[in-house]
Amino acid sequence: MLAIARSAVAAKYDHPVTDVHFLLLAVALTWLMIMTAGELHTPTWTRAGFKLAFGNRDQMPDRSVLAGRADRAAKNMLENMVLFIAVFVAAKSVTVNAAHGSAVFLLARVAYFGAYLAGIIYVRSVLWAIALGGLGWITLDVLSAG
Repeated sequence: MLAIARSAVAAKYDHPVTDVHFLLLAVALTWLMIMTAGELHTPTWTRAGFKLAFGNRDQMPDRSVLAGRADRAAKNMLENMVLFIAVFVAAKSVTVNAAHGSAVFLLARVAYFGAYLAGIIYVRSVLWAIALGGLGWITLDVLSAG
């Protein structure tokens, strides 16, 4: 899985994929998840959704099941990004390459988003744990470097 992610990005660019690339991709995924949640709740492609999105949002309609899932997944991603950035900064402060753990984190979070939107409950939880394992990998690398 890691090799596929690295080769896909490396094929486009003539330099190796680094942990910073995975950090930036995780940031992009976070933004995509937030935007997806917002669009599913206030679809700006409709007149009513456009009005809601650009208004004060004082009286928002109830979320659909899919919009609710997207919102919860985006909030969970924000919570996990705090942890990811913390261990990433720790890794950089002791010059540890966090690419492997970062790749595991990113790929599991991409799959987690899809599973959450699809409503696949047990797979979603396993993917969450795999992403947590990526954070653990980085943490262990940091602790073994010190």
